[in-house]
Amino acid sequence: MKARGFTLTEILVALAIVATLAGIAVPVTRSLVGRSREAACLNQLRGLGVGLEGYLQEHQQKLPELEAGRETKSSYAPVLETVLLPYVGGPGSFQCPQDRELFEKSGSSYLWNSTQSGLHFASLSFFGNTDRPDKIPLITDKEAWHPSGTNFLYADQSSSTKVRFAAAN
Repeated sequence: MKARGFTLTEILVALAIVATLAGIAVPVTRSLVGRSREAACLNQLRGLGVGLEGYLQEHQQKLPELEAGRETKSSYAPVLETVLLPYVGGPGSFQCPQDRELFEKSGSSYLWNSTQSGLHFASLSFFGNTDRPDKIPLITDKEAWHPSGTNFLYADQSSSTKVRFAAAN
């Protein structure tokens, strides 16, 4: 009796099944990795919120006078990554895990809402919203790197992928 091997048809069917499974697994894996990086970025924003809270305590609840961001690390503009650095864990606190180039170039993956610069925390206002800190964004991603788009840190120290601000009626 001869040992029987696989036929060409059986091998092609097995390869087709493996290719189909790989075709399903790759996008699902990419989506899961993107979501986990989005969650890590939201956590980074929360850490920046804690650092901002430390800054507020030392400066009589007055927000820092910051520019929105800078194009290169060689710029001496007052920005998040220079002013809040003593209040956070280090320069890596300003890098979104999804950011592949802007952090290396500018020192931060995030932008400051410069309309709030220098304001006392109790007098924040954004699009007419004055009594809703959960609708006043302070820090955002520089780019929409995440599956849900852009992440925001709001004045109530919450971070979210949802846009909560709109013009007040």
